[in-house]
Order: sequence, then C-alpha cells, then structure tokens
Amino acid sequence: MVLLLELIILQSSGRICFTMLMIRFQRIGRKNDPAFRIAVLEKTSGPKAGKYVDLAGSYNPKTKVSTVLPEKIKEWVAKGAQISPSVMNLLIKEGIYEGKKIPVVSKKNLEKNVAANAEKAKKEEEAAVAAAEAAALAAAPKSEPVVEVEMPAEEAAEAPVTEEEAVVAE
Repeated sequence: MVLLLELIILQSSGRICFTMLMIRFQRIGRKNDPAFRIAVLEKTSGPKAGKYVDLAGSYNPKTKVSTVLPEKIKEWVAKGAQISPSVMNLLIKEGIYEGKKIPVVSKKNLEKNVAANAEKAKKEEEAAVAAAEAAALAAAPKSEPVVEVEMPAEEAAEAPVTEEEAVVAE
C-alpha cells in the first residue's frame, strides 16, 4: 500500500508539515439525533474536532439521506487521502465505488467479539481433536479382545481338559 502524504503549509509558523489525510465521518447534530459530515481531515485529529481541510458531503443515519460529492472524494483520494471503512461502505452503497463492503466493528463490541471468537476457536479445536480420535479408533483393526477368566478351583476340576489346554499346561 502506497501512502502518499499531503503537504500542508502552516501559515502561522511558516513551517512545512507532512500529514496523512483521512476521509471520514465527523459527527454533528444534537444528542440522540446524529448527523455526520463527510470531511477530509488530518488522521491524527479527533473525529469531533472542528478543524477540517474540506467537506465532501453529509449523511443522516435516521433518514438515510446522504449528499456526497464524488468529484471531491475522488480528487482527495488521488492526492493520497485514505477513506475510512464506514465512509467506504457508504460510497459503495451509493454506487460511487464498487466492491464488497468492509466489516466494521465498533470499539465497544470489539472486546466482546474477541472473547467470543476465542471461545469459538477453542470449541472448534476440541471438536477437531475428538473427531481425530474417533477416526483413529475407527481406522484401527477390529479384533476381539481376549479375556481370560479364571474359573474357581471346584469348576476347573470338574471341567474336561482339551488337548490344547493340556499342551499349554505342560
């Protein structure tokens, strides 16, 4: 993956600074009424920071209304900006980009998913070991086990002795 950097000149200090740019959602709106800007911002800045380089659209998840400016997004991607997975899924849904949607897991559910996947992997491993043992038992040659039973002395005296037993006894 080639990472291109966007050159931003800070006018206040006159320094040249290289930063990575990201196209991602920036939350706006009131409490319990989310709305998002599709903004081009520095990767290191927080998603709720007010500073952005450019706006590329908006999205309202309640009404599912989105206004996307595909020219701006493609322009910034050509300049080296990366697209967040959530925005990429929206662009795929809108038909601006083609491909499969990217699975996005919130940080809140990430720990639950990791623990659940670990348990699932452990159960699958135990099942595989059990299946391997069962296959090994099924593949083993089947022979009748030889069980020697000693008879009490009284019965042994009354039982007739065969020629094979007599040869073995000697």
